Amino acid sequence: MLRMARRHDHDAGGDPEVLAAKAALRDEVWSSLTDAGVARFPGARNRISNFVGAEAAAQRLRELPEWAAAQRVKSNPDSAQLPVRQRALEDGKTVYMAVPRLAEEDPFFLLDPDHLADPPRRAVSIKNAMRSARRVAVADLEPVDLVVTGCVAVGEDGARLGKGGGFADLEFALASAAGLIGPDTVVVTTVHELQVRPAGAIPTTSHDAPVDLIVTADRVIDCRRHRHDRPTGHIDWDALTEEKIAAIPLLAALRTRS
Repeated sequence: MLRMARRHDHDAGGDPEVLAAKAALRDEVWSSLTDAGVARFPGARNRISNFVGAEAAAQRLRELPEWAAAQRVKSNPDSAQLPVRQRALEDGKTVYMAVPRLAEEDPFFLLDPDHLADPPRRAVSIKNAMRSARRVAVADLEPVDLVVTGCVAVGEDGARLGKGGGFADLEFALASAAGLIGPDTVVVTTVHELQVRPAGAIPTTSHDAPVDLIVTADRVIDCRRHRHDRPTGHIDWDALTEEKIAAIPLLAALRTRS
């Protein structure tokens, strides 16, 4: 009997109506990607979906002045943004890549383009990162110039919808609190056109980190005129369940020290 994958929002806290609206939108987007045949293996559902055109979107991002100006890039670890991480290393940029689900006490990989055990495309996969990267704590990171984030859906106003685990927002809050991300640090995502939604279509909360630029294979959407307030770096403990805190060593350590 086929076992259904556990939803990433199973331990999410917050307003039940907002959580339900986000869950419905995720299902809508995942179905759209699947029905259109543009979701790559292993499928769209319950993940930051890898998509047909991810390489073209990464190349379009590569042509932007914000990319050229960036020396250090923080990225999510998902396959959809693997071409972005690859191009960052090829262009001589340092890449900080989050450990999946922030599941280690040192929750980032540091990839130095001058010290790789594998070619860039292999080095930036989670499977091979340990060969070329070293594990680092938040305190050991340097300020970044560009943040790359994965999305299930993203609004033309910059509102971001992840897969429901809240890890991207936690990464952003922790990096902001440590001074690694400032008010002018550019946040970008690469997505398929089917993942883009009109302004106002994605419900948001105070801890949701918005994006500044949306890049697809066909266009760039600048969301900065809709600029949402960014999380300040304050951890909203009331929005976190005990299950979530226990699953992330860094969070558990922070609460112990606070």
